[in-house]
Amino acid sequence: MRVMVTGGAGFVGTNLIKRLLVDGHEVVSLDNYSTGKKENEQNGCEYIDVDISDSSRKHKSFGSEIYKVEKPEVIFHLAAKARIVPSIQNPTKSLFNNIDSTINILEYARNNSVPVVYAGSSSAHGDIYANPYTFTKWNGEELCKLYENVYNLPIAICRFYNVYGDGQLSEGAYCTVLGIFERQFKAGESLTITSDGEQRRDFTDVMDIVDGLVRCGRSLLIPNEYNARVSGETFELGNGMNYSINELADAFGDYPKEYIPERPGEVRESLNTDTKAYTMLGWKPTGDIIKYIKENYTLNK
Repeated sequence: MRVMVTGGAGFVGTNLIKRLLVDGHEVVSLDNYSTGKKENEQNGCEYIDVDISDSSRKHKSFGSEIYKVEKPEVIFHLAAKARIVPSIQNPTKSLFNNIDSTINILEYARNNSVPVVYAGSSSAHGDIYANPYTFTKWNGEELCKLYENVYNLPIAICRFYNVYGDGQLSEGAYCTVLGIFERQFKAGESLTITSDGEQRRDFTDVMDIVDGLVRCGRSLLIPNEYNARVSGETFELGNGMNYSINELADAFGDYPKEYIPERPGEVRESLNTDTKAYTMLGWKPTGDIIKYIKENYTLNK
């Protein structure tokens, strides 16, 4: 099967492509490398350097490069400017990139009758107007529902919950809390904790996220053993348990910590309580972030 992955040089995209190649699929990645890395490229995957938010016909725009791509059988749309704080600091970049890229992918999918799996965010459960990033991910979901309803385009949404694991960013504005802790730990610096550290997050291992995506994409194409119609559905890919930021920091062992002011737009808690991914896809997450920290950071080995 031929598969298209947007954001294929990023954290989740790279792990998804690894899995797809192991499963024997032909894969093409679309990425502008704004946060994705060339060193993430996998042998056997075709990589196209393209801005999918640009529908013009200029060089390296989606409008020019997409005509070079053989039609895929399914699209995993992962590409986005992620994270809350960068979206507050530069709202136009987040708004234009995330919304326009989704429109362009949906239009391509509509014109070529290609099913789409959209990477949503658990932030959609909170105040969608709390920050530009959350708004764009909610908007993307609404666009998917529009195209599924009006054009009968097979689409399913997979919401991510605080993804961690191999290949996570540890530098720059787009890294996660565990990525920040990883960098600070390796540099011998104090772990910086915002506010009181009692914010609770549902953390999901990237390999569990990948498994959910693959199950969802497969079920869009052929009926699964659960006889589930997944088009039009939203699946919550969260572990169903959460930890405070203090608990994450404590898992590093007897290590110095520094508390800093709360960041704007930060939610106090995320927790997946929905079981649809379990019942309709047979998805069962196995990762545990505390175990991951203790297995990967030397003070705890």
